Amino acid sequence: MAERFLRGLSLKETPISYDTPADVFSHLPVLNTPRLTLRPMTMRDAQDIYDYSWDKEVARHVLWDAHRSLADSRAYLRYIIRQYREGMPSSYGIVLKETGRVIGTIGFMWMNVENSTVEVGYSLAREHWNKGLMTEALRALIDMAFTHLPLHRIEAQHDSTYPSSGRVMQKCGMQKEGTLRGRIYNKGKFVDVDLYAILKEDWERR
Repeated sequence: MAERFLRGLSLKETPISYDTPADVFSHLPVLNTPRLTLRPMTMRDAQDIYDYSWDKEVARHVLWDAHRSLADSRAYLRYIIRQYREGMPSSYGIVLKETGRVIGTIGFMWMNVENSTVEVGYSLAREHWNKGLMTEALRALIDMAFTHLPLHRIEAQHDSTYPSSGRVMQKCGMQKEGTLRGRIYNKGKFVDVDLYAILKEDWERR
């Protein structure tokens, strides 16, 4: 894939050429928005991750369980770093520029190469909810994905009882495509999820 630059984003590193999706996932470009830096995570982020991941309210609508100790956060980071190393879909750390601390994650759940589709997901420390930060982060991720990956479609889904996540997706140009009943077994029960998506042609019109 020829080298291309992210539209409307500032990169802290010189953009590099990517030949395959694995190249992208193993060398995620650092993204800057007005208030945030999205960057690959390291083991040094363990305390920041734990400081919000212990919160059961943050974990209530995502697929992971609240972290019970710093060891859980370290285990999570070892998994993410292994994904980077193997060129697999993985997540960014969301760094608040004002403090320099990781306050959440956002990234790729999976990629279907045959259908040129990825699913994205995210989480954010509760103290930073309702400030437009996740909208800022998701817009940056969508721009990066359509710029550097051979994609036709980006999907995201959220627990139907948590509509604020859907509003973030809508603000980023994603369209609701329906509700999938009992789609996911999470926290001891089957839950309905709302499915959103944006096509590359939608993104290009924006």
